[in-house]
Amino acid sequence: MKPELLVPVGNPEAFYAAQKGGADAVYLGLRKFNARGRAKNFAINQLQSLLKEADRSHMKVYVTLNTLIKNTELSELMDTLYLLEQTSANALIIQDWGVYYLATKFFKKLKLHASTQMGNHNSLGTAFSAQNNFERIILARELTRPELEEIARKSEVQLEVFVHGALCYSFSGYCLFSSFLGGHSANRGLCRQPCRRLYTSKNKSQYLFSLKDNQQIELVPQLKKMGISSLKIEGRMKSAEYVYQVTRAYRMALDDNSNIPQAKEILQYDFGREKTKYFLGKNVSEAISNNPYSGLQIGKISRKDKDGIYLTSQFPLTKGNRIRILPKDGTDSQALKIKEIEKKDENLFFLPETKFQVGDKIFLAGLGEFKFKNKFQLQGKKLKLQMPSQKKANILGKIGSTQQLKRTQIFVRINSLKWLRKIYFNRFDQLILNLPKTEWMRFHSSKNFLQKHSRHIIVELPKFIPEGDLEFYSILTKKLVRNNYRHFMLSHLSQKQLLPPKAIFSVNENVYTLNDAAIQMVKETGAKLYVTPQENEYSNLLAGKDRKAIVPLYFLPQLFYSRMPIDLPAANFQDRDKTYRRHLRNGFTVITPQIPVSLLQYKEKLYKKGFRRFLIDFSYGKPSQNTFNRIMKNLETSTAEQPSTTFNFKMGLK
Repeated sequence: MKPELLVPVGNPEAFYAAQKGGADAVYLGLRKFNARGRAKNFAINQLQSLLKEADRSHMKVYVTLNTLIKNTELSELMDTLYLLEQTSANALIIQDWGVYYLATKFFKKLKLHASTQMGNHNSLGTAFSAQNNFERIILARELTRPELEEIARKSEVQLEVFVHGALCYSFSGYCLFSSFLGGHSANRGLCRQPCRRLYTSKNKSQYLFSLKDNQQIELVPQLKKMGISSLKIEGRMKSAEYVYQVTRAYRMALDDNSNIPQAKEILQYDFGREKTKYFLGKNVSEAISNNPYSGLQIGKISRKDKDGIYLTSQFPLTKGNRIRILPKDGTDSQALKIKEIEKKDENLFFLPETKFQVGDKIFLAGLGEFKFKNKFQLQGKKLKLQMPSQKKANILGKIGSTQQLKRTQIFVRINSLKWLRKIYFNRFDQLILNLPKTEWMRFHSSKNFLQKHSRHIIVELPKFIPEGDLEFYSILTKKLVRNNYRHFMLSHLSQKQLLPPKAIFSVNENVYTLNDAAIQMVKETGAKLYVTPQENEYSNLLAGKDRKAIVPLYFLPQLFYSRMPIDLPAANFQDRDKTYRRHLRNGFTVITPQIPVSLLQYKEKLYKKGFRRFLIDFSYGKPSQNTFNRIMKNLETSTAEQPSTTFNFKMGLK
């Protein structure tokens, strides 16, 4: 069966562009709770009109509810789910396990798709999703073609794959960099695009993390053969012209393989970045671009006077074109639509704009030759906007527990065997052991020293387990259980399928428990312990009922977690006033800040508010007995480590 062509729409004009281009389905966000918070998005009356228009065209509509939810937002989230259940939307795209919990328990008419931010990247994820009533999962973009083929062969749930559009350097859902730069969380739809910034290492400035745009038009025939259910185009913040051109190109390729050469020509004018086949291609190292800006570079400003600027370009610029001008000083580019332009000679144009300077670069961002309706003509039925207050209160009242522990429990995490000689087990309760595959291969689990402490060791599984490594970790967990290591910490809920029957499990901060509903979900799956997200804020912790979560008090956050290599002359690099460090681990690139996050000074305050479980994470730090002793003493005295930062804890998570 032919895959569905799924297209992004950020406004009514883009919807009509998708319709004209031949989309089978569209996805969109409402004004809140979607991962493109800076897009225009849709009001509820617009959604109703759009749904009616889509029904006339036999198009499906998926609504994105794919951000993380704070405790104070649960009431409004309930109203949104209540409202959407009254509509004819075909499915919701979600990330937060709290949204999943509420939808599956109390809004059972809603069909769910697992966002790519849920981190599904192997057949464990597809099997777990099928068991938990997801209709579809949107796979991670970082899969190789053999991995994708194997996952598709095993899958019992619909699979959706991104085939075109912008790429993030980090795995979706695993990026903390934007959040670290002032609380603008990518997981809450407010990404500040740190991967598009210029970084400096050894006096050399580079765009280290800026990826080219994804383009899989040539692989459409293979994706059809694999049985992929949906081919997805990225770009809810893109213009209607982009939506039309890209939709038209992929429609042609899906309908007839012989159209692919012509479709590729159309895509030359999507006005994005350079293109890559990424991990579905052969040479992923070519995916990095030293031009982070979208659009076709067509010239520069060659002269300026009091009346305007003179553009030198071989492209025949005309009224209605959209251009982006990039200042030569590196500040943010500015987009504008050409309302007046005068041709001076063959390659010289005059534009009555005075705010730009000689040497600024010019990018063509759109031709402006396609026009689409920008308002809906049809009106859908009116909806009840708010859930009955008593019913809502009854549901929220069933979620979460205010029980508190009587004594403090300290958890320590290490990510290298070298730390074992530097720490003292009598100074904490549980050791979380997060080792790379190479160290697990030489881990002597039967050694007397380790056996003595086996009941106090929690074995942590990695964030990303490639399809080819599933057997390794399955064998490893069985071996460890035989040697009395029964407690495992999962980075993805699907990983519990790797564990033998006698094992017990907890979940780390990668299984996001930002709200009480998400905590309720992971507890009902059988998790013994759970760790609060590193990007969490103090006020959100207090706003929830739960007081049994493990709160990280010292750590180096993984700002980027990526399968992509980078060309870096030294491990350290800088951006403005901050220094960062690259780590290579298990074939993955991990970026951390140079200085740690310290919330040790808040330990007593948190204790008085009922929190008793705390995590000290030495991962990515140099193994040192002095460091261990100093941090543990700071914990005891509730003293900050210096130098350090508090991340979002005090400043807030936006």
